[in-house]
Amino acid sequence: MIIMPNNQESSSSANQSVNEHEAENNVWSRRTWRSVLGDRVRRLRLRNMPLRYQLMLLFLLFAIVPSVGMGVLVNWTVERVVERQVEGHTMQLIGKVNEALNTKMENLQNMTYLIAFNPDVNAFMDEKLIGDGGGRTESSTTEGHSESEQNRLYGMKQTLQGFTTLYPEIAGIVLVNSGGDYISNEMYPRTDQRLTREDWYQNAAAQPGIFTVLGQPQERNMTTHVRYKNDEIVSVVRSVTDETSGAVKGAVLIDLKLRSVSQAARNVTLGKSGYVMVTDANGQSVYKPEHPLIEHIPVSWFNAGESGTFTKQVDGETLLFMYQSSTFTGWRTVGVFPTKESISEVRQIQFYVVSFVFVVCLFGLSASLWFSRSIAQPIFRLMSYMRRAETGNLNAGRWSDRADEIGMLGSSFNRMLSRIRQLILLNELRERQKRDAEMRSLQEHIKPHFLYNTLDTIHWMARKEGADGVSDMVGALSRLFRIGLSKGQDYIPLHSELEHISSYLQIQQTRYRDRLRCTVDVPDDLQNLYVLKLLLQPLVENAIYHGIKGRRGPGHIVIKGNLHQGRLHLTIQDDGAGMTKERLEEMLRLLDMPMESLESSSPEWTGKSYGMLNVQARLRLSFGGDYGILLDSRPGEGTCVTIVHPLMRELPAAPLPQNETRDHQDESKKE
Repeated sequence: MIIMPNNQESSSSANQSVNEHEAENNVWSRRTWRSVLGDRVRRLRLRNMPLRYQLMLLFLLFAIVPSVGMGVLVNWTVERVVERQVEGHTMQLIGKVNEALNTKMENLQNMTYLIAFNPDVNAFMDEKLIGDGGGRTESSTTEGHSESEQNRLYGMKQTLQGFTTLYPEIAGIVLVNSGGDYISNEMYPRTDQRLTREDWYQNAAAQPGIFTVLGQPQERNMTTHVRYKNDEIVSVVRSVTDETSGAVKGAVLIDLKLRSVSQAARNVTLGKSGYVMVTDANGQSVYKPEHPLIEHIPVSWFNAGESGTFTKQVDGETLLFMYQSSTFTGWRTVGVFPTKESISEVRQIQFYVVSFVFVVCLFGLSASLWFSRSIAQPIFRLMSYMRRAETGNLNAGRWSDRADEIGMLGSSFNRMLSRIRQLILLNELRERQKRDAEMRSLQEHIKPHFLYNTLDTIHWMARKEGADGVSDMVGALSRLFRIGLSKGQDYIPLHSELEHISSYLQIQQTRYRDRLRCTVDVPDDLQNLYVLKLLLQPLVENAIYHGIKGRRGPGHIVIKGNLHQGRLHLTIQDDGAGMTKERLEEMLRLLDMPMESLESSSPEWTGKSYGMLNVQARLRLSFGGDYGILLDSRPGEGTCVTIVHPLMRELPAAPLPQNETRDHQDESKKE
């Protein structure tokens, strides 16, 4: 019998083997690709790092990593040892606080015994003596007996006062008998309700002769003259019993100021932010600091023993609690501090470890810097010179007599800086020449404008008054031309400028007569300063034609000069028609760019403000943007124009550029 092979099964097994082979090849190719890519990335990162950083990295890797590991191990071991020591020390501190509180309470207990042994107190407890809260009996009707009773009552109060004086931490003492009557020098009931119905009295009566610490009072009928709050005092009570029958005759209640309790725990600090707090048997806080880490500790957290330690998570922070209970008071003294807080001893060890690592790092950095300095220093020097040139300092750098490529690069860099300085000086010279030409052109433009107005004035004077005043007017006009020309000088003394404006005002007053009044108030010590010529006349002319002429009645122009913040201020103020808000805003816009305004503004605007724009342009071209005209005006009230001019005590040889003006200004301030 001949068995034929199954073709389908053989083909499927062949395909499966091919797929497995391809999967292995894909896995191998991916691994190879990742390995090659990782090597290239690592090589690329290393090549991109500076050489000095490579040396530093290698040195720190072999020197610091072992040191850090040893430091971590030492720190962990020391922290475990110190933690056990700190726990024992903390429990000792808590025990001392407990002892201090027990001592205070024992003193109060002894005080209650001393008070109860007083014969007058016993008489009061037996209701044979009336206190502050009872009435008189029939047996005490005589005057002598009444005085004796008062003396005994006064003596008891003095006794209580003596205790409060001897122990200032006591807030008050009250004696209550079984009849509800009381005696106290500091305390009294809020209402007429019998004090024997109070919870504290019932608590004392339920434990005959037993000293009981009540804690902070809650809704008590008693109060003091000082009005202590409930959270400011701690109350203790002991009942007074009959020696024969053992029946309760009354009770002694003492209020202790909380600060006496806090004094024992306030000065105890645990770590950086830890503290000690005192709680009663119910977990209520008797004392806690102002900003506690936890407000209330549940009783269920404490173990059954008198002392113990536990940790709890509070508001996302792990806190360590150490406590110790007092069998005398029933209170618990609890130490609370974060577990992650470093203890001082641990910090000291950590400081030594960190110091050691720091020294190792410092040594590694010093060594690597010393190795890399000889290679990187010339390159760093060239980089610093380039950064200095970027800030505007074009001074040549200092190079050693190096003949290598870095030395040649430094020499080429110095030659480039020298050429840049030459080009900058040439450009500054051309800009100064251009500015001088523009100023000359502006000064020549103002002369025909002024001459036209002057001739117009002469024309109107000759027409109205004949030729009598022509001689004076022509004389004033000649002085105007003489000072205006100034032998070609751009700067004249301030007194010459004032003489120039006086001549101009003489001409205008001849025309306007009583309609125009002018006052010049410039101190004599300022009149020898030098200023740009033809500063005041265009502005005074504007004040007359656009201010005084537009108002009814006579007008007044005031010219003042003063020093303000080391600068000369010349003010021209008139009480004329003023400017509207729109006109003032437009003028301020024009004054901000005077040259562009003179060239591009419409004739309607420049015709009314040409003189002011001319003065502003000359000031800006001469002294820069920090100087010029300040303008303020209100409709119907007038206009105030202030010229801000630098202080120039000597005639400059050439127009001052902006930086030279500031230097001159600083020298004037020093003077």
